[in-house]
Amino acid sequence: MTLGAGVRRARARRYLMCRPTYFDVRYAINPWMDPRQPVNTDRACAQWETLRALYRDLGHTVELIDPLPSLPDMVYAANGGLVVGGRALGVRFRHPERSGEQEPYLRRLARLASGGVYRPTLVNEGEGDFLPVGGMILAGTGFRSERAAHAEVARILCRPVHSLTLVDPRFYHLDTALCVFDDDLVAYLPAAFDDAGRGLIAALFPAAIRVSEADAVAFGLNAVSDGRHVVLAAAAEGFAAELRHRGFEPIGIEFDELRRGGGGIKCATLEIRS
Repeated sequence: MTLGAGVRRARARRYLMCRPTYFDVRYAINPWMDPRQPVNTDRACAQWETLRALYRDLGHTVELIDPLPSLPDMVYAANGGLVVGGRALGVRFRHPERSGEQEPYLRRLARLASGGVYRPTLVNEGEGDFLPVGGMILAGTGFRSERAAHAEVARILCRPVHSLTLVDPRFYHLDTALCVFDDDLVAYLPAAFDDAGRGLIAALFPAAIRVSEADAVAFGLNAVSDGRHVVLAAAAEGFAAELRHRGFEPIGIEFDELRRGGGGIKCATLEIRS
């Protein structure tokens, strides 16, 4: 039975974003990156501006961090930190190519997070691998964030953390394989997780949406929900249909140029949770 749209309630959010002024693919640190293929930076900026305007039209606040020419991946703001309850945790990247982003994001979060900012000691890649759901945090490992970092996140942010192991290198961050909609509903690609991870997701979220590989490869799961509207890749049509069935309002946009760097809509969006 299709849920009525009135069942879902949007909540105003606060996001941090970084314009892809210097976006490029200069190296390969995930399977999506190919430095031999030219990047259309103007197109990436136009798609990003569409996303920022959409967030504002939906009633959300968009904060900005200045892009730096030496950091082509800085547009992926979700990897820049994790903010829960006004408290921010910085990041420590696995690959040295992105380590220059750590300090700029730490400084920016220090101005945005009312509860202070904390520097991590272990490898964690922010909201790329740590997704708050209700009173808990789902944490990814396997390719980027260290499993030991999960305990550090739990201690600093004072939330229980549930570990999930990723097994498909195409879905190297948790936010490429799992999407959070509200306090008790997620969507995920089962094949992206090991047996224990699939079992844990099923136990925690019995009504979870299982997404097809085709929609996941289109970065459909790298989406942003405000509780009612879900902004997602336009190509993830099957996923969008299921969201409508569940009472959400999916909004598909083109964001494929940023996918050349291995990121999508959620990667470009860091939520500042007060």
